[in-house]
Amino acid sequence: MGCGVVADYGHIPAIRQTEGLELAALYDPDAARLQQVGARAEVSALFTEPEAFFASGLDAVVVASPAWAHVDNVLDAARHGVHVLCEKPLAMNDVDVERMIEAMEGAGKMLFTGFVYRFSPVALQIKKWVDEGVVGDVRSLRLIYVWDLHGQYEQEADGTWQESPRWRGRMLEGGPMVDCGVHQIDLARWWLGKEVVASDVAAAWVADYEAPDHVYAHLDHQDGVHTMVEMSFTYGHTVKEPAPLFSYDLIGTGGVIRYDRDGWRLEARRGEGTWTAPGASEKNFEGMHQAFAEALLTGNPGHLPSGRDGLIATQIARRLTDQAIDRRRGNGFSSS
Repeated sequence: MGCGVVADYGHIPAIRQTEGLELAALYDPDAARLQQVGARAEVSALFTEPEAFFASGLDAVVVASPAWAHVDNVLDAARHGVHVLCEKPLAMNDVDVERMIEAMEGAGKMLFTGFVYRFSPVALQIKKWVDEGVVGDVRSLRLIYVWDLHGQYEQEADGTWQESPRWRGRMLEGGPMVDCGVHQIDLARWWLGKEVVASDVAAAWVADYEAPDHVYAHLDHQDGVHTMVEMSFTYGHTVKEPAPLFSYDLIGTGGVIRYDRDGWRLEARRGEGTWTAPGASEKNFEGMHQAFAEALLTGNPGHLPSGRDGLIATQIARRLTDQAIDRRRGNGFSSS
């Protein structure tokens, strides 16, 4: 459901490549876009009405529509008794997410959140190392993704520059911590197996939106473990040659795990020496859909994030973003 950018480059190719899954039908209210994506995906069952889509005979649905449409899409799926993998954020507010979770539970169907970072070989290797105690007891995490979100401005055919609709849309939806930081928040909870019990935030406004565009989240987990998440959409957002930074650092009592996307280097440095493992992209749609296929077959979610996982990560990201906005207002600043 939803044939936008993420569906087109991520979900649809992954479904087509996953043994055990069949891309049976596509839904999008935009008929022109639906036809274009359907032609590329070689799917003939195309629907602009949800009822006809669900009546086509489905076992599961991937919801990749705009965030505001997720609640209706998932409630329709629950009503028709199909499992759901839903893109993040699950909905625009916590009340709607709770409705979605309750509806799916009431239907006896599974609801998963599309935190695709969990399925990167890098994230899975880190999970394995943490569980095995390779660097001892992990006590501190530093997770950084500062980038330009493909640039704030794009050049039109006549040579003029206009603000990118994607850049503006992501900022209006809550900014970098809500859009991207939820992945890192989820990774920290999943790697550690420890809930966040307290949090704080610091932020900066390089561009002039209500939401901060460069955010530092500080998360205190159970047992005194700390995670710092740094997220930005304004690290090179107006430059010709941006140089984003993406890294994971996990500091333990017996060593350090580090991943740097610049060079795709993953290593665990210990007293006995350094272990290395192959790097990879932070996203793995194929891996996520393989896990989805396995869950549909066996009922075992494996590493798939639940709807509750999606709710918790988004609650933290939104709460910290709102806290930063409130502090800025209290200091006498506001967006234009």
